[in-house]
Amino acid sequence: MSDNLRSRVVTQGSQRTPNRAMLRAVGFGDNDFAKPIVGVANGYSTITPCNIGLNDLSLRAQAGLKSAGAMPQMFGTITVSDGISMGTEGMKYSLVSREVIADSIETACNGQSMDGVIAIGGCDKNMPGAMIAMARMNIPAIFVYGGTIKPGTYQGEDLTVVSAFEAVGQHSAGKIDDSQLLGIERNACPGAGSCGGMFTANTMSSAFEAMGMSLPYSSTMAAEDAEKADSTEKSALVLVDAIHNQILPRQILTRKAFENAIAVIMAVGGSTNAVLHLLAIANTIGVELTLDDFETIRQKVPVLCDLKPSGRYVTVNLHQAGGIPQVMKMLLIHGLLHGDALTISGQTIGEVLQDVPDEPPSNQDVIRPWNNPVYQEGHLAILKGNLASEGAVAKISGVKKPQMTGPARVFESEEECLAAILAGKISAGDVIIVRYEGPKGGPGMREMLAPTSAIIGAGLGDSVGLITDGRFSGGTYGLVVGHVAPEAFVGGTIALVEEGDSITIDAKQKLLQLNVSDEELAKRRASWSLSKPRYERGILGKYAKLVSSSSLGAVTDLDLF
Repeated sequence: MSDNLRSRVVTQGSQRTPNRAMLRAVGFGDNDFAKPIVGVANGYSTITPCNIGLNDLSLRAQAGLKSAGAMPQMFGTITVSDGISMGTEGMKYSLVSREVIADSIETACNGQSMDGVIAIGGCDKNMPGAMIAMARMNIPAIFVYGGTIKPGTYQGEDLTVVSAFEAVGQHSAGKIDDSQLLGIERNACPGAGSCGGMFTANTMSSAFEAMGMSLPYSSTMAAEDAEKADSTEKSALVLVDAIHNQILPRQILTRKAFENAIAVIMAVGGSTNAVLHLLAIANTIGVELTLDDFETIRQKVPVLCDLKPSGRYVTVNLHQAGGIPQVMKMLLIHGLLHGDALTISGQTIGEVLQDVPDEPPSNQDVIRPWNNPVYQEGHLAILKGNLASEGAVAKISGVKKPQMTGPARVFESEEECLAAILAGKISAGDVIIVRYEGPKGGPGMREMLAPTSAIIGAGLGDSVGLITDGRFSGGTYGLVVGHVAPEAFVGGTIALVEEGDSITIDAKQKLLQLNVSDEELAKRRASWSLSKPRYERGILGKYAKLVSSSSLGAVTDLDLF
């Protein structure tokens, strides 16, 4: 029995009378006060297709909780659609929304002394935001992913939202005409669900399944399929059992769970954003996790899944091929997964995977056999050097040459960079620098899907590098390096790069280097001065003041006192 529930059962007399009176007004009867009160954190919103179906799932969760003898209390939390805000000033609010979501769930659950919480989310920041809150509160909790979108189709090709961004670059390069551009835009997103490739939402849902905080197979289900609603109700039943057995997030979110998540992210070709979010969750719960841990695991784990953005298939195809449990079983039998890690059901990972086949079905090629991976090593490389002394994250899937040295093309914002690409001012061999887009400098660490997609669309994906202290969308691929730390705003070396400087990106040597002498850098640093914050009030002003380095997860509650 939880402390909150015990307090309601044991406390007698007038002390709890006002509380009980108010709960009666929302449906409690005499026999309900001894039942666990369970929060349903509902991320429903019509802002984005990722979240538009979440209210139906929340109602299904509520029904499941009631049937299991709990008293559900539904409350709302926010979302920001990355796909809609991409390339605009609004994108600065995307990573900020992760903290708002975490704060809101923590506030509602702890403020109302809830015994557990089922969080239901869709768009990218819903998931890490919910998990940060779960880690802080340490009450029984489970996450339900709203589900992936089904692919759109146009002229016989499967489409995702990234197809629309890449089409802009193709159109600017004269590769497609106006009607084709419009056709792709009209068909890229056919209904409810989160972006369909192994982009950030599907990456984080996969990670949470691997960590044991979501049910098996739930991370790759389509939003519009009946099994997603069925899985939501089952999640509610599992949560009530966890409340009675007091299975807590801090028992599940151990170092082994994080290592399992990283292994799965590498195997499925997941988003660079997973690095940032897992660092943030680990920081919150007190698990020691660094950028170097990602690199260590990367070198051991092959990319097994041929998924977009750089591959051929979408997440519904992965689900049909066996989903995350199939990938996890392959990792487990090759010694790359901790089978003794606990899950929210009370089972270990090994027990959950017991009946999953050792090898994927032979009639598909979404999940490759172990002896024929897409890549021999993971695709998220951690680079360091004088340009990123704390580290940076490179996504090298789909890159033919993971090494290049070229002249710097320096831009002080994403908008300046995109304008130059669309105007044909970027050439093969250039290394683009987009700076002052970091957690503090942006603020908010915007994603660079618009410029990276324009590069791909222009046919320069194998010959142009892009480096930024901002982030990348899960839909980004190519020779791109993000999360450069320290960022430009705090005086990181990226702030000292000048147009035409020689830059080396070497994923094999794990190097990110500005090829300028120490003496010249010292001279430049002496003349550099701290910029005035772009925002001094409001949520962006607060965020810029509080946020940590991206190498620590860009959290806002580190070393407050």
